[in-house]
Amino acid sequence: MRRATGALVDADGLELRTGEGPVFSRIGFTAEPGSLTVFEADAGGGRTALLLALGGRMRPTSGALRVDGYELPRQARRARRIAALALASGVNDLDERLRVSEHMAERLLLRFRPAPASVSEPALAEAGLAGLDLRTLVKDLSALERRRLGVALALLEEPRLLLVDDADAGLGERNRRAFWSLLRDLAGTGLTVIAACADARGAGDGVAVHPVHRPPRRARAVKPLARSVLNALRPGAQTKGRHSRGGDTEPLALGEIFPRAEE
Repeated sequence: MRRATGALVDADGLELRTGEGPVFSRIGFTAEPGSLTVFEADAGGGRTALLLALGGRMRPTSGALRVDGYELPRQARRARRIAALALASGVNDLDERLRVSEHMAERLLLRFRPAPASVSEPALAEAGLAGLDLRTLVKDLSALERRRLGVALALLEEPRLLLVDDADAGLGERNRRAFWSLLRDLAGTGLTVIAACADARGAGDGVAVHPVHRPPRRARAVKPLARSVLNALRPGAQTKGRHSRGGDTEPLALGEIFPRAEE
């Protein structure tokens, strides 16, 4: 597959706050090209939002972030061209009713540049799915095969930065070891890999593991039930990240999570 060396990622004091409180804070690290970096946090601990921010798909509140020399969020559009997101719960979940080939065709449409005809087979092979029948329905894949397919879909974009969420989700010990081995192998090709998980045991010796810092939220007055229900049903209520003038946040549009090719 066509790929330059991995991207250098450098963050200092990165923080994201919303009207509901802090999502993550005090994130500081450097990920060299060809390295695997892991962030560890429980579900709901801000790890998905952090990966979206690192890929230029969510705007942090404060702090410094550079991806391959691009300053984010000012140059987030350029960073999105070289970063790809594997499966992230609630962001780009697999559709069990679709076949593998349909998922791959859909992801190819989201590339910033036309895809060569030969990109699909190498992506599957690098993800450990060589020989997989593309007619297979997602519902018939094992948990490990689904994780691998998520990586293969991201590799279709020929990224220099691969972002992998829930690296240990739904996997037994043996399959977790296999998936961590895959991520280490991809980093060994020169790709920069940043993963998030609940338990980083098994990630491997020498792998940098960082906690996702999340300060406790201050108690807030309970809203009337009717208002709470309306807020929960408001479009985009579960995905927030762009700050408005009022200090609250606005929902991210789908195009900001997976923007289409630019002119």
